[in-house]
Order: sequence, then C-alpha cells, then structure tokens
Amino acid sequence: MIGRYRTAGPVVDLNRRNFLVALSVATLGAVGLSRCGADGSPAVTGVAAEVPKPSAGLLPPPPGSARVALPGGVLSRLPGDGDLLALTVDDGVNSEVVRGYTQFAKDTGARLTFFVNGIYRSWTDHVDLLRPLVDSGQIQLANHTWSHPNLTKLPLTDVAEEFRRNHEFLWKTYGVDVRPYFRPPYGAHTAHVEKVAGELGYTVNTLWSGTLEDHVWIPAPEVVAMADRYFTAQTIVIGHLNHDPVTQVYGQLVDIIRARRLRTVTLDDVFLRP
Repeated sequence: MIGRYRTAGPVVDLNRRNFLVALSVATLGAVGLSRCGADGSPAVTGVAAEVPKPSAGLLPPPPGSARVALPGGVLSRLPGDGDLLALTVDDGVNSEVVRGYTQFAKDTGARLTFFVNGIYRSWTDHVDLLRPLVDSGQIQLANHTWSHPNLTKLPLTDVAEEFRRNHEFLWKTYGVDVRPYFRPPYGAHTAHVEKVAGELGYTVNTLWSGTLEDHVWIPAPEVVAMADRYFTAQTIVIGHLNHDPVTQVYGQLVDIIRARRLRTVTLDDVFLRP
C-alpha cells in the first residue's frame, strides 16, 4: 500500500486514495484536456539545429490498435519481430543535453522515453520546451527515482521515498502519472526493491538490450559506433542526458534510424497501459 513505507522526515502524502484521485485526474486530462506550453526556449545552434525534419523520412509509430499487453517480469526488449526501436534516455545531469535531446525530438519527430531523476534542475529548466511533447505523447516520462541511488543499498522505507518523491515531482511539474514504468539506477534491483516499487504502482522494471555507453563521457564517434551496433529492430536502447558528445551527432543517429527503416517508439506506443 502507498502509505506503508514511512520515513522520519516529511513524507509526501500519497496514500492509496490520493493516488487513485490523481490517476483519475490524469486520465481525464489525457482524454479531455490539452495543455499548451509556450516554447520560449532559445533557438538551438550548431549540429542540433541541423538535424533532418520528419519529412526527411523518419517513419511514424505503429497505430494504437497494434499495442500489446505488457509482459510479466523485467522488460529489456520489445516483443515479437518488427521494426521498432525504443530509445530510452536517463538521468538529466546536464541541462543543455536535456534541452538538446528535446529539440532533437521536436525537429525530427523521433519518439523518446525519458527516465527522469527529478533532483536535477534540467527538468524544471526546460518545462516549456518539453511539456508540449509530453502532452502529445511524443516524449514519455518514466520514474528513475528522485536522486539516483543504488536502491539495493537502501532501507525499504528510503526506496519507497525515492519513487514517491519523484512521482509527485513529475505529477506536479508535467501533470502526468508515469506509472507503471521504472528503471532502477545502475540496473540494480532485488525482489524486495521490485515489491516496494510494485506496491506504489511501478510494476514494470524497464532495463535494456542495447546501450550508447554514454553513462560516462565518451567521444562523439564512439556514441555513433554504439548506435550503429545497437539501433536494431525491437531493441530497447539506453542513453544518458549527462554528457554533451551525443548532441554533436544527432544527424548521424537519424541517418542510422532512417537507413534501417526503424520506427522510434515510446513504451506507451508499444504496450497497453494496465
């Protein structure tokens, strides 16, 4: 239950009733309301401004009728045979990389899933740029915990607070209930961590089957080499919003996606919500 795990400090009051109310509001918002955020961010210059527009050939996502039920267990790859690529991007340490990735999505039509750590100012710096893409479903937000700890090293009360605090931040800042998808920092998880997350509504532990290896700083050509290796059908690829070399190669990432005729998708593009 939502209120089961408590900490000694102030705790967000997200008991079961509040979560159900929030979920109802989020559902109504998704069905009947559309928030219009003014894009007052400065124009992107350099390579990020030169990436191709959607008319350059990026394929649209599959129709909503093609969505499938979520599989059980850890999710690390998209099911079946197809032409889908789930590019999922974590953290948000570098505010300019968050802006660059968001502009990349806006300019190209690429569909992305951001696994957010709300502790980083990047998620409030670029709300006006990011929120319209979240509202439209082109960018999906998911829970990566509030402050990126190794959850296997924490008491369960602290594990719950990491998820709960980040959930409330995303709800207040973007008006979205990001359940059921979570990604444990470093991919570190146990049955106890999954149980706590599940009791808060985060039932889908989302890992990956490909990586850009940019959790540390690597040169831009190495980012492209990893994309060339892992941008393949039905792969969930992990990248990071932390180091700027990726912002120098957006055009090359698009070239790989287009050449392989892949459809970039969010997790919500693929799976039915429970």
